[in-house]
Amino acid sequence: MSTDPIVDVRRAVRFELADVDAADLILVACSGGPDSMALALATRLERQRVGAVVIDHGLQLGSHEIAERTAAILRDRGLDPVSVESVVVVENGDGMEAAARDARYRALYHAALGLGGSVVLLGQTLDDQAETVLLGLARGSGTRSLAGMPRRRGMFRRPLLDVSRAVVHASLPADVPVVDDPHNHDPRFARVRVREQVLPVLERELGPGIAAALARTAELARADSEALAEIVDEMGYDIIMGATVPGDLDVTSLEPLARAIRSRIIRTWLIDGGVPAGRLSAEHVNRLDALVTQWKGQGAVALPGGVEVVRDCGRLTLRPLAQGRSVSPEKEN
Repeated sequence: MSTDPIVDVRRAVRFELADVDAADLILVACSGGPDSMALALATRLERQRVGAVVIDHGLQLGSHEIAERTAAILRDRGLDPVSVESVVVVENGDGMEAAARDARYRALYHAALGLGGSVVLLGQTLDDQAETVLLGLARGSGTRSLAGMPRRRGMFRRPLLDVSRAVVHASLPADVPVVDDPHNHDPRFARVRVREQVLPVLERELGPGIAAALARTAELARADSEALAEIVDEMGYDIIMGATVPGDLDVTSLEPLARAIRSRIIRTWLIDGGVPAGRLSAEHVNRLDALVTQWKGQGAVALPGGVEVVRDCGRLTLRPLAQGRSVSPEKEN
């Protein structure tokens, strides 16, 4: 890192866009907050064809006016086109934060298609990655969660995952107004508690550099997770599609597999069957794995989303939760 924050942010953007043609339209997802605003302005300094998409979630009073002001600032700074997209956030079983995220990505994707953008840049920083890893640790969800946010997924890219939040904020010109979203300070959200309470304690007790170390952990875990995912995708497809009863899983197909592969196939099967991914913990998957490898006549395993899994006739079957049964809150998190 240099001693000039704007140099660091621009360098990160330049590296991420090295394989993108200079004539392509680059879009930046901009909420008006300091992270995404800094990313938008740095990208405009690096490229000629830069636009933005501002998402109005409608979750706070005056959100549409805030979104329009943000769009006006971006236009004044030379970004074009700038689109404001209003979304309706519908609770999806994984919590309001996850529902807002899903709605945001759908809107960004369709806006990019409509505007002709080839890449959409997202403003998450190294600190955001560290928070994601800690949340994954807390859920006990394995390397999939420890891998954090990917740098690239389809048209979406995160160029700032190696740049700290402090550096990103310092790169902003002093005369650029930004939005301070109250949700970013609301302790009802686990991510806010991690940001404002947990990480500061870790930094104080274990020394500086915790966020960077967690981000490096994510990078290493992602490499392992992606390699394993390729194996699981191929084997899992054959097992799920080749089941003797469509929609079930054959125990004889799962039992010989390594646990790391078997558990991932079970998790994929559950999510495909409608179990909310954000509420599906490693403990849930472990209990289903026991139906395969430690069968002693156990009863059905209750899962989030109002379903359960039972072993019957050598198969795992996903079905609606039996009347009167429930999943305890501690098992859902």
